[in-house]
Amino acid sequence: MHLEGNVSIAAPRQKVWDSLTDPYFVVQCAPGLESMDVIEPNKRFQAVAGAGFGSIKVTFKTDVEWLELDAPTYAAMKVHGTAPGSAIDMTSAMTLSDGSDESTELNWTAEIVVLGTIASVASRLMTPVANLLVGTLFKCIKGKIEVADMAPMDTPPTDTPAEDVIQA
Repeated sequence: MHLEGNVSIAAPRQKVWDSLTDPYFVVQCAPGLESMDVIEPNKRFQAVAGAGFGSIKVTFKTDVEWLELDAPTYAAMKVHGTAPGSAIDMTSAMTLSDGSDESTELNWTAEIVVLGTIASVASRLMTPVANLLVGTLFKCIKGKIEVADMAPMDTPPTDTPAEDVIQA
């Protein structure tokens, strides 16, 4: 199964890069994620995630490895996951480029191979479910990055009691 897409994020490229390559940030948005452990920083981590394909629910234990990190422009990863009677292999890549008004354009691709029981039983549902999960993931990531990037730079003094503020 081949998936691809693009997302425009209203934040500088370095901030988007830092967020997308930080597994602790991404897990906040990963649908179905049950746990995540960093094995080797900036190289390998493991995750346990569940997905539903109609009435079929499956939990995969995955090993994730960064294949290439070229900050803040390109990253590639591979994922191998197993579930009882099934397996999943994925390679994914993302390219970041500068957009207008200090935004970042994220282009991504994923090649996914699902084997075993889940592939034979839920094959018709895989693409729509994968698209739904990826859409949910990137909508959440975009929202978190943009909200964090829009935090005010200057904060008003906090040592003035409210009753001392003169109303015009």
